[in-house]
This record gives sequence, C-alpha cells and structure tokens, in this order.
Amino acid sequence: MPSSIHSITDFFYALDELKLVNRKSYVTGAARYENSAEHSWHLAMACWAMAEYLPYEYNQEKLIKLALVHDLGEIHAGDTFLYSDKRQDADEEERKGVELLQNHEGNPIHNLLAVWDEQEYGESEETKLLKVMDRVLPFLLNVQSEGKAWQENGIHAHQVEKAHAFIADINPDVHAWFKEKIAVAVSKGWLKV
Repeated sequence: MPSSIHSITDFFYALDELKLVNRKSYVTGAARYENSAEHSWHLAMACWAMAEYLPYEYNQEKLIKLALVHDLGEIHAGDTFLYSDKRQDADEEERKGVELLQNHEGNPIHNLLAVWDEQEYGESEETKLLKVMDRVLPFLLNVQSEGKAWQENGIHAHQVEKAHAFIADINPDVHAWFKEKIAVAVSKGWLKV
C-alpha cells in the first residue's frame, strides 16, 4: 500500500503519462492522432458495450480492468504500430513498463502486472473479446478517416487481413465484417493491393 497521499498522487502522475503516447490512428474527424489513454478508455467502453450485446456471460469487471491496463506498458515503451515488423517483440518492452508501475511506491493495485499479463498472454473469454475489440476500434477509425493512416503508412490489404485473421476463430461474424470493410477500403483506394 502507498505510504502517503503524496506517493499515490505520484502514481496518478505516472499513469497520466499514457496521454503523451500517440498512436497511428486518427480520432473521429481525422484532425489528430489518438493517444493511448483515449484508446484505452474507448476500448473499455466498447468491451463493456459488446459484453452487454453478445449472448455470452462475461466477467465485466475483469474485462474493463483488462482494457484499462492493456496499453499501460506504452508509457515506457511507446506505441508499436500494428503493422510494424517490430510488433512481435513489443510485449517485452511494454511488460517492463508495467513492472515499473507495479513497483511504484504509490501503486495500491497489488495485481496490476497480473492483470496486464492476462490481457497480453491469457486465453479467457474476456481476453479474447478484448483482443477483438482492440483491433476493431483502430480499424473503425481508419474506415471513418477514409484510410488516412493506412495511406500515410503505405499499408496493403494483405497486412490488414493478416493482422485480423485470428478473429475468424473467435467470432466469424466480426471477421466477415472485417473482410467486407477491407474490400470496400481496397475499392476506394484507402488500402494498397
């Protein structure tokens, strides 16, 4: 437990640094990049909404906690673009960042690292939904911005298909929706062939 109100407020400052991490997705309206704190909030809300919508039983408290912690490691490591060839190793640096937060003298959340590990490596139904929604939201922002980030970064349709292929096993309907939207993006020139 934190030793004083000063140490816990220092922990709050450390968490606030997530707002400084920019992603490669544009916010609605395409005026600026989304930051990782905004994405985490959006993900938590989307997961909660989907848990209410889908005909499955989810531990919603667990799901929302997974969403809230899922990008905390980016405070230390920065955001790794989904289509980057460095994506495979991003979890190692991000985990180091979460370890720093776990060990922060002001952190009263005893299982912060365990929750982060669950969202990164776990196989629970909550983790599966989180991973799907973590792909849905930036995809939606790319569709809404007419592929602005895809175009700026030279992204090809096959890269998007590969990054979302795992969804076919978790939710075939959502995967079919992705395939349909990818075809639209190609036809409009938002994604390279």
